[in-house]
Amino acid sequence: AVSATTMASITRRGSLHRLCQSKTGAQRKATARSLGMVREVMAMKDELTAWRHDFHMHPELSFEETRTSGLVAERLRSWGIEVATGIAKTGVVGTLRGKHPIPEGKKVPSIGLRADMDALEMMEETNAPHKSLTPGKFHGCGHDGHTTMLLGAAKHLAASREFCGDVHFIFQPAEEVYGGGRVMVEDEKLFDKFPCDTVYGIHNWPLLPEGVISARVGPIMASNDEFTITVKGHGGHAAMPHLTTDPIVISAQVVSALQGMVSRHTDPLDSAVVSVTQFRAGTDAYNVIPDTAQLGGTLRSFQPETRERLISQLKATVQGVVTSLGGTAEVNILEGYPATINHKEQADLAAAVAATIVGEDNVVRDATPTMGAEDFSFMLNQRPGCY
Repeated sequence: AVSATTMASITRRGSLHRLCQSKTGAQRKATARSLGMVREVMAMKDELTAWRHDFHMHPELSFEETRTSGLVAERLRSWGIEVATGIAKTGVVGTLRGKHPIPEGKKVPSIGLRADMDALEMMEETNAPHKSLTPGKFHGCGHDGHTTMLLGAAKHLAASREFCGDVHFIFQPAEEVYGGGRVMVEDEKLFDKFPCDTVYGIHNWPLLPEGVISARVGPIMASNDEFTITVKGHGGHAAMPHLTTDPIVISAQVVSALQGMVSRHTDPLDSAVVSVTQFRAGTDAYNVIPDTAQLGGTLRSFQPETRERLISQLKATVQGVVTSLGGTAEVNILEGYPATINHKEQADLAAAVAATIVGEDNVVRDATPTMGAEDFSFMLNQRPGCY
């Protein structure tokens, strides 16, 4: 309920703050409105809880969120919100137009609020009364809550339309696996169809105490890229290693060399991760040196230039080590999500709005970024905003 209030309040503050009132007046009224909104949204607490439990009991994987998106569209329409469906297959966008007039000569302000809807492919091992009814599918990342938050904000705003401009409620599929945010933005041209001056997202975060909201300027989540390295040598009998080119020994040297990409080639004031998480080679035979070995892992960073360097340096390091030891290598990079980087004006606004709801002492403005990744980054790459 608090998160739904925050999203609704950002909509009002984001448009009215700029166009409809003086800055000081808007700030005073924003606090008063937020307090009223907390009471109004908290009155929906039982309804919001029921929605969340229902979504939790019926989890759907990436690009399979048909039931979820159907319920989202149905509820948005029932509140008089314009609805577009089938965006990035199972995505939904609702558009609500405020009732306050736009000052003469000004363009219609617009804001996007985003929630993701998909679940994880894993078993739920809790005993909650609302646990998943589908074996192997589980809302373990809280997207059932995110969907509920945005629905709560939509219902509250639709009841009054006490803002000027347009708000687009973006219910995004496939954050967990396939980058539904990228599909919406790049393939579906989301912001051409639904113009947004700014865009905001919100995520539950169990590492924060209940009732605390974080809004940080700059990088908040990392980019993530996956790599696979196939090292080719020449196998043979383990008793005669001198007649082989051992891909296991070569691959072990590669693993060690890659560690220097962070410890010796990354600015200590920057952050990066190079993790080798897979090492596959050989058969069940203990006396056979194989022909090939395969490594896999992930690259994480916050700065675009660091990301580019890690990719190019990994390729060069692998080729250099493997060639020097007599083998050959094939390196494949699967580029994932870019870093999630909050824009200053919008992060400051989100923090200010949060302070009117939970109090300044419960707003964290300097949270430590996480090396996790999030495809809301694709939206922030096209529009200023905050996550």
